[in-house]
Amino acid sequence: MPVAKKETTKKVTEKKVVAKKAAEKDGMKSEVKAPKKATLSVEVVNTAGKVVETISLPEEFFGGKVNAILMAQAVRVYLANQRQGTSSTKTRGEVDGATRKIYRQKGTGRARHGGVRAPIFVKGGIAHGPKPRDYSLSFPKKMRKAALISALSAKAQEGTIIVMDGFTKLEPKTQVFAKALTHAGYSKKSGLLFVMPQYSLETYRAVRNLEGFHSTTAKQLNTYEVLRAKKIVFMKESLAALEKVEEKAEKEQKNA
Repeated sequence: MPVAKKETTKKVTEKKVVAKKAAEKDGMKSEVKAPKKATLSVEVVNTAGKVVETISLPEEFFGGKVNAILMAQAVRVYLANQRQGTSSTKTRGEVDGATRKIYRQKGTGRARHGGVRAPIFVKGGIAHGPKPRDYSLSFPKKMRKAALISALSAKAQEGTIIVMDGFTKLEPKTQVFAKALTHAGYSKKSGLLFVMPQYSLETYRAVRNLEGFHSTTAKQLNTYEVLRAKKIVFMKESLAALEKVEEKAEKEQKNA
């Protein structure tokens, strides 16, 4: 075999070895950077602070991929839809006042004006002021659901999901509920989100005056409320209610 051919073969082999090593390094790097999967098993705590059992969170809600961009979009849409858009000001054509020329055009030494309702005068109209408008934005159901799953999965990865049992047996009083929630880390600055299986007037009255505390139902749970909460306390029944809401939505989608 000629010398030139041998050298070429040797170079090709060396390149393959280098490429293989680089690929192995890249593989190792990607393994290191890969995010850890959320632990879906959580301990159920009763209102006395004792661990009753260990359950698995629904994977379809708490084991999804975290999409920061989608969550940001969901928050933007939610906040935009909270705006009433009722702010209104009057223009110079809408305020009360005479339409006559307030003084002659020339000879006064002052600027020329046509009426007292001009924006530069007291009690005059407002230039470029706000008018009633609709700030609402639409957000597809599939994207809304994906954003909520993303937010819940992020909280599961952080380990800030708490499941409690026994609230239905408690006396519906603020002090009683506050004492029970201390086992979930409740304080005035805790920023807890309390998720009920369905709306209950007695439960709502018991928790509405607690500082640093928000309550909602499984049906009304949204990305914004999930992300702003430091910890999320689910009543054990709320997890089943969350699955029922999903099943109902799927049926409606099939029938549509």
